[in-house]
Order: sequence, then C-alpha cells, then structure tokens
Amino acid sequence: MFVVPHNSSRRRRPDAVALAMAAIFTVLMLPASPLRAQDQQTSLPIEELKVFSEVFGLIKDDYVEPVDDIDLLRKAIGGMLGGLDPHSSYLDPESFEEIQIGTEGRFGGLGIEVTMENGLIKVVTPIDGTPAHRAGIQPGDIITRLDDTPVKGLSLDDAVRRMRGEPGTTIDLTVIREGSSQPLEVTLERAEIKIASVRSQLVDDTIGYIRITQFQSDTAPNMRDQIRDLVIESDNDLRGVILDLRNNPGGILNAAVSVADVFLEDGVIVSTRGRDERDNAEYRATSRDMLDDVPIVVLVNSGSASASEIVAGALQDHERAVIMGSKTFGKGSVQTILPLKNGAALKITTARYYTPAGRSIQATGIEPDIPAGELVFSEDGDGEDAQVREVNLAGHLENENGDGGAGNDDGGAPRTLIERDPLVLEARNLLKALDIVGKRR
Repeated sequence: MFVVPHNSSRRRRPDAVALAMAAIFTVLMLPASPLRAQDQQTSLPIEELKVFSEVFGLIKDDYVEPVDDIDLLRKAIGGMLGGLDPHSSYLDPESFEEIQIGTEGRFGGLGIEVTMENGLIKVVTPIDGTPAHRAGIQPGDIITRLDDTPVKGLSLDDAVRRMRGEPGTTIDLTVIREGSSQPLEVTLERAEIKIASVRSQLVDDTIGYIRITQFQSDTAPNMRDQIRDLVIESDNDLRGVILDLRNNPGGILNAAVSVADVFLEDGVIVSTRGRDERDNAEYRATSRDMLDDVPIVVLVNSGSASASEIVAGALQDHERAVIMGSKTFGKGSVQTILPLKNGAALKITTARYYTPAGRSIQATGIEPDIPAGELVFSEDGDGEDAQVREVNLAGHLENENGDGGAGNDDGGAPRTLIERDPLVLEARNLLKALDIVGKRR
C-alpha cells in the first residue's frame, strides 16, 4: 500500500511505512497535522446518528455479556473503516507507535504480510529469513484460526495483534492452501524481526544481483553502496544487473522513488491522484543513471506489491529495464495516516498511484515483459522443493554471505544462486544476450 501523512503546513510527505509484522505493506506517507475532515464543513446525518445511538444503547442493555463503552466505540470505528476497503483501519496508540518504529526495519512478530479477504486472513508474502518464511508460509495462504480463535469475525488489526507477541512465544496457525486437501497446522515461534533490506552479489564475473526485501528509509543509499561494491568486484566491468523484487511487499514511498531514481536520468517516477488536491503529487527523477545505461532485468511475482510495483512500473514505462516473472500483486492505492487527539490514528485510503505512463495498477498489477511461471519463491530459490529442504538451504545462503554453513544434502559443494534459482539463471542469460547485441550495434 501507500500511506501518507500531514505535516504542520498541511502538506504531506511520504516518509513512513506500515510495517506492523503481520499487516499488509503500504506505500506509506506518515502522520501530519489534524484530521483533514476538520477542514471540511459537511452536514451530519442526524437521523442516522440517532439510529447509531439507539443501537449502541440496545447493545449496552441487551447483549448477552456486558460490553465496555470504549471497546464498543472502537469496534464501531473499525467497522466503518473496514467497510470501505481492506486497507483502511483504526490504529490504536500502540499500533500507531509500531508503524513508526517499523520504518527502521525492526519489529516483533512472525514476519508475515497479510490482508483481509472475505473475513479471513490472506497472506501477501512472508518476509525473507523470518519465522513465517522458515515455516514455509506461502503467498496466497488463507489463515483461518489463530491458536484456538477463529479468524472469522476478527478485524485485521485484531488478528495482527494476536499474531504479535514476545520473542520466543509460540502461536498455532491453521492454514488453508490451494492444492492441499486438508488444512495445515503450523506452529510459529515469534521473533524480533530485523530486516536487511538490500543484499547483493555477483552471479558471474560481469553480472550483478541485487535483492530488495522491502523499502526502508535506508534502502536507496544501501543499494548505491552495494552497486559500487559490485563494480569493484567486477573489475569495473559490470555489464548487467538483476534487481530482484519478488515477494517484496512494499514499504516507504520515498524509498521506492529513490531506488527508481538510481537508474533513471529524468522524467516522472510515480504520481498520486485523489479527491483532495493535497493527494495529487508527482515524483520525478533527479539524478543521473548510476549504471550509465547498463542493462537491468527486474524479477517480480505475485508477492511483489505496492512500492515494488512503483519501481517495476517506472523502469518498465521508461524502457529502462526488462520486467521478468509473473504478474504483481496489484496494490495501487495510497493510504494516509491521520493522527487523532487520543494518540491513535486513522489509516485511510486517499488516492491511487500511477506509473509514468499514467497506468493505474490497482487490482491489475504489473504485467511482466517476459512472463515466467509462478514458482513458490524462497530466498533460497528452489521453488516448491524448498519447502521441504528450507533449513538446509538457509545454511547455503549464510555461506554465500560469508557466514559459513553446511554443504548440500548429498555432501557436495553448496550450490550457487544461479543453480538454485531458475529465474535468476534466465535473467543472467538475457543480460548476456543484451550485452552481445549491444556490442554488435
């Protein structure tokens, strides 16, 4: 998602991300000044408010158990927002604080990004290296129970809150997965989630690989540093870059704009349009292409959402990169975080975002230039087989990052990224071909 705030001058700047462990990512634009609703003089539906008051009183008098006034009012607010779309919600002070902490890429929980669908929790993507990822949770999984509590009837925020907890504590998830005849029972141990948003390596002497797991405040500068390292490692002969955005659920708008800006000379990166003039903005490239037109292949899949789609869409529309993989998630709306006087906030959809060519990807996603079958992607890149061998393959990843690790199951040498991940191999081959074609021009 996108989320947007207000500052004291009533202008918004995009600078925070709704990363609350188990809530779907937004392209976030964080808190600002008072609710914009206060700026608008609108008549109130008096008769409907009388009905609301009457219903409130009847619940208080006749419900089977006593109901706390504050709890009931918060549920009413949650119902109003939840009835608008899956991404608008009420953030109590604790949730609001967690969102602001989340911009630094550190939070507690399971490491799973979710949305609400038909009253159940649907997984958008697990975050690499987290308990959810290690347990084999997959995009598209439907969570029906949290411990002994049915998800049906819970709000998204309530479900997220139940999935949070102290590191070391456990939670049982009941999961329905397409293709499985029986629900899956999965026990996850909560952990403090620390996310390094950028990783890189050479996949051969002249082709670099950059993986962005989410868009944080430091993602773009970290990526610039790692590009410089790749140039040095390639003996100043970097001829292609694979930018891997698979299962990247999004993050901070400014970070997405800054990442796209690394590869673009000029022009629009993304624009936002809403009912209010303050929601209309255009973000443009401001710096030179750091790679000097070196070919780029961007890898995407159905778990690539929001800020990932901004980057992919910008590079596609500017014909700066070839997009390879499967259609992206299709999260094309902007959420604004509006602080309330009680320390809570509203997260409410206020605009849609558009690619440089004016495309809205809401509910449609980014179509890749080169389609590839939807594989069960893991950081270790073995598709469906990775769910069985994930623990061992995680060791392979650590070994490549210099952390040491065991070899593969048959005692041989650890496999390279290209050997583990067919799509990376295809991207490498395409970049090789583009390099050859470029030399012949």
